[in-house]
Amino acid sequence: MLLNEKQAFSAVSEKAYAKLNISLDVTAKRDDGYHEMLMIMQTVSLCDELTITPEQGGVVHATCGLPYVPGDRRNLAVRAALKFLELVGDEGRGMKIAIRKNIPVGAGMAGGSADAAAVLRALNRAYGYPLTSGQLLTAGETIGSDVAFCLRGGTALAAGRGEILTPLPALPPCRFVICKPEFSISTPELFRKLDSSRLNCHPDTEGLLNALEAQDLDGLCRRLYNVFEDVDDRRMRTMRAAKGALLDRGALGAVMTGTGSAVFGVFRDEESAQSACAALKSEYRFCCVAEATGQLLQD
Repeated sequence: MLLNEKQAFSAVSEKAYAKLNISLDVTAKRDDGYHEMLMIMQTVSLCDELTITPEQGGVVHATCGLPYVPGDRRNLAVRAALKFLELVGDEGRGMKIAIRKNIPVGAGMAGGSADAAAVLRALNRAYGYPLTSGQLLTAGETIGSDVAFCLRGGTALAAGRGEILTPLPALPPCRFVICKPEFSISTPELFRKLDSSRLNCHPDTEGLLNALEAQDLDGLCRRLYNVFEDVDDRRMRTMRAAKGALLDRGALGAVMTGTGSAVFGVFRDEESAQSACAALKSEYRFCCVAEATGQLLQD
């Protein structure tokens, strides 16, 4: 839908919810250099907070107060805004995207993709919903592999590069304790190491889907798995230690999310999660409790 004139709107705000991988499998490397993925993913209550404000001058830029987060089109949030303006025929509009970063950078929780998705949802609302959900999802796919999932949210099976989404039943009631070591991990670097590694195990995706259908939290937690934990990288020892620390404090299961470096444990209730989080805060600079969120974008 193209606008006949520039749309007037005041500041609009939106939350950008983090992603956790209940499972992550890499099934093949594609001719285009990407990898075929099969993942069960979940959005959680840990979120960045975005406010978009129109500005004069025709420049779209982002601010967040962190020197290592770019404010130009290298930032996925800026690219999302530019893509939206292109689709609605409002190119040349200036705006500032103020981002309050709560999702740690380089953690495997899709913080940049979540920000991009939040921009698309916020601008579509501010402009009076000119784009359908399908058009937003298609736009998201052009920005980053996880953007479409972060747009839709909830619980989903993701295939392809992560853009082929099948909604799944919500997780049984539970809480997550998320811990991130001091270091971050480069996604391209870990994929290169994975290509030269021999994977000994793969997630039991069918078993996970059955556990979701049966609302079997214990069965789900027994099957948490991420193939990147098999990669020959010394940092995986730290990941395994973090998983062990979570299990020692009562987690039903624990796994690394994405390409790391964050690890999360699943707990049955808020009380046990908060107790574990309090104990682990002395070991990890970033440690928080989160819960699952539902679908954010209706089909």
